[in-house]
Amino acid sequence: MGPLRERSTFRRPDSRARAAAEPPAPAMPAAEPIDRVHLGRYTLGSPLLEREILGLFVAQLPLSIEQLRFAATDREWQTAAHTIKGSARAVGAWQIASLAREAEQTSGVADEDERDRILATLEAACETVQGYVEETFPPERPRA
Repeated sequence: MGPLRERSTFRRPDSRARAAAEPPAPAMPAAEPIDRVHLGRYTLGSPLLEREILGLFVAQLPLSIEQLRFAATDREWQTAAHTIKGSARAVGAWQIASLAREAEQTSGVADEDERDRILATLEAACETVQGYVEETFPPERPRA
C-alpha cells in the first residue's frame, strides 16, 4: 500500500455495517404524514414548490409499490424499497420511509405473507400521504 493510502482515514464500510448504522428517521407527530419543516428546508417555504414536489412524490408512489409487488428477486425488492425510502425521506414522509427501510431489510420475495403485510402497510401509509397532499394543496383554480 502506498503512503497516501496508509495515511487515508477513509475506510469503505461494508454494507452490513452501513445498514446497522443508518440513522432513524426523525420523530414526527402522527397527525402530520409530511414533515413540512423538513420539506421547507428544500423549498425555502414556497407552497408552490412544495405542491409540485409532493405531487411528483405522490404520482411516483404507485409505480414504486408495483415494483415491490412484482419483484422477482431479493435484489429487485431491495432496490424498489430503497427507492421508496430515499424519496420519502427527501420529502419528509417519515412513516413511509420507515416502512420502506423495514422492507429493504427483509426478503420480500421468499416470504409471501411478509411481502403481503409490508405491501398492505405501505399502501395504507401512501394513501394517508396522498389524502394529506390533496387536502393541504388543493388544485389551483384556473384564472379568468
